[in-house]
Amino acid sequence: MSDFILTLNAGSSSVKFALFEQSGGDRAVAAGQVDGIGTRPRLIVDGSLSERPDIRDHADALAAVVSALDTRSTSARIVAVGHRVVHGGLKFSDPVRLDNGIVEELEQLAPLAPLHQPHNLKGITVARRLFPRALQVACFDTAFHRAQPWVNDTFALPRHFYEEGVRRYGFHGLSYEYVSTELARIAPHHAAGRLVIAHLGNGASMCALRARQSVASSMGFSALDGLPMGTRTGQLDPGVLLYLLRERHMGADEIEDLLYRKSGLLGLSGLSSDMRALEAAGTPEAQQAIDYFVFRVRRELGAMTAILSGLDALAFAGGIGENASRIRERICQGFEWLGIELDETRNRLGAGVISSDRSRVRVFIVKTSEETMIARHVRRLIANA
Repeated sequence: MSDFILTLNAGSSSVKFALFEQSGGDRAVAAGQVDGIGTRPRLIVDGSLSERPDIRDHADALAAVVSALDTRSTSARIVAVGHRVVHGGLKFSDPVRLDNGIVEELEQLAPLAPLHQPHNLKGITVARRLFPRALQVACFDTAFHRAQPWVNDTFALPRHFYEEGVRRYGFHGLSYEYVSTELARIAPHHAAGRLVIAHLGNGASMCALRARQSVASSMGFSALDGLPMGTRTGQLDPGVLLYLLRERHMGADEIEDLLYRKSGLLGLSGLSSDMRALEAAGTPEAQQAIDYFVFRVRRELGAMTAILSGLDALAFAGGIGENASRIRERICQGFEWLGIELDETRNRLGAGVISSDRSRVRVFIVKTSEETMIARHVRRLIANA
């Protein structure tokens, strides 16, 4: 009987999972997801897809995952489950063993991440029931940014709001931690210098790092701020919210739905939240949505370079960052003055290093793995028990 770690990332309509040997390396022995929960559920394990109309909720989804893993390996014993939890608030700056008290504390943070936290907690509830003897560990997206400087941690509001927790938390921390760790392995000099990581996907953000420590993040109090995303607005003048409240008489729930689910690339294009669909569409609205996305990434890159007083390396990660060569090219165009020069062939092929040999700033593509980072954290807790 072999001991395994299961990692879970429970979203609103999906559950992503990966299975790692406790004593093994970073390579998952199985991985996949259940998506379409509530609409047209499908189970995908290592690329093999099956329609699963019997999956009605997250409990059914996790049960289907466990059954699929049992079928593949009857000798697998899950001794720990690592959960991606988006918001850790002020208290949780490191992975933590879950118990009833901590789960209750995490429930109090749900209003700060309404698109993610409630579903993360559903995954925890079901996993604790399915694996009552397993170690349950929460790993937080906000933790990576908790040591950032005060000037990037605060808003210019009366100070009591800051003390009450109205701060810039930053997100995608597990991805940034993984990417910076990988760069430390393959390019230690650049990882230790002035680095910007662009995590570009359906959720998108950027992080400035110095000596592998977060010093600025494009995301703030919530996962809405910064770059435009698949369905989220990104940066928005708060005066717009006052206008929607007063002049359009929109309620809080209606505004939340607008900002989280109907805006971003979807709202701008009127077509899709998927960058691949927008690049293929060729409509003026789709092109404008792409133009705005690129513009905001370029603007954030300039701002983060100023914060770092220069730039040694830029790393692309996430679905768009790893796969959209034309988007990467457009983001980097015009930054020759900063020392960025792409190699056209390397970029088109998606090489690990896509900058030219003459480029003063080295540009990388790093395939991120939040699951691997979670498994590493869980192993560390087990070893220190």
